[in-house]
Amino acid sequence: MLDLADERMSVMPAVAAYKWQNHAPIADPERERVVAARAGEVAGTMGLAPQGVQAFFDAQIRAARETQGALHARWRTAGFTFPTPIPSLERDIRPHLDRLTVELLKAVNLATAQLQRPDFLAAYTSRAGERLKAEGWTTATRQDVLTALSTVRRQPGALSMTALQRIAAAGVLRIGLTGDYAPFSIEHGGSLEGADVDLGQALAAHLHVSPVFVRTSWPTLLDDLRADRFDVALGGISVTPAREAVAAFSVPYSSGGKTIVSRCADERRYRKLKGVDREGVRVIVNPGGTNEQYVRDNVHHARIIVFADNRAIFDEIRAGRADVMITDDVEAELQTRAHPDLCRALRGTLTHADKAVLMPRDDALVASVNAWLTQAIKAGEPARLIEQHLAP
Repeated sequence: MLDLADERMSVMPAVAAYKWQNHAPIADPERERVVAARAGEVAGTMGLAPQGVQAFFDAQIRAARETQGALHARWRTAGFTFPTPIPSLERDIRPHLDRLTVELLKAVNLATAQLQRPDFLAAYTSRAGERLKAEGWTTATRQDVLTALSTVRRQPGALSMTALQRIAAAGVLRIGLTGDYAPFSIEHGGSLEGADVDLGQALAAHLHVSPVFVRTSWPTLLDDLRADRFDVALGGISVTPAREAVAAFSVPYSSGGKTIVSRCADERRYRKLKGVDREGVRVIVNPGGTNEQYVRDNVHHARIIVFADNRAIFDEIRAGRADVMITDDVEAELQTRAHPDLCRALRGTLTHADKAVLMPRDDALVASVNAWLTQAIKAGEPARLIEQHLAP
């Protein structure tokens, strides 16, 4: 977003040169009004409130006027210098700026969660100094742009539009993923992989937009959905009554249930839940998801250990710092394939649950996702992807 704002500013010397050569005034109130109004209009199609977006473009326009004014003052004193030929304002410069306007709005749409941070200005002031580096930027104009960005908000009134319309207008599908639950989604060195990463890319292609993966977490999953930080969420999300109370789910693409994982040397001790729920047993859980919920509801005597990093949680069992984890059978399959010292103590499952795509309650979006997913299931694609990412 900041890079695009900087690219817009980098065009201003050409604008100033064209106006100098054609004896045109720096200020162009009618054009400025059209730009700000158009930005607000396009923002509305993406579900953004127009006021903050217009403030952002107004701040850029003020900075652009200031830059052009400084260049004209320099040329009056030292003479005009600019590489030739000078681009045409109507034919070259304005079409380029109009394209940048749309790209900027797409970037703002993706950045909204950051813009709403209470510490946004403090967190991004130094970043703005690094990124807004084109000729003409000053400390004051950078701060003016950041202050305007901090007022950008989602538009509650955009609910009159369908989610599909907003996704099409933005040109991207924002896909929420936790990045900590293999084989569905796992982060390695800053990159994501997993069956649901591939599935999300296929869904975006079906909708003719680009996929953008947005980090969420199990404790904040529903709050992030309500805050409109993503359009759909994937990553092995179980269908539960609590989630169905506030969100919609697609048709299920995977089914399973909770099972018990322990060190192979101890598996005989934990073949039933009553063997787990005993004094002295250490049951490890990742916070905020259905694993923790099941343990809290059903384990009353064993010690419960909350471990925040789901990617490393099974290493705690292997190292002897925990004894048991109750998790979905597909994750148990992955971990026992990868680690010969871990075993699935319970051959069956303690529960039954479906995995599905989590979405807002938008009939058109749910129908579109279900139509695509039903065909993918018939073709065996979700099952193939899960098996592919279960491979050691």
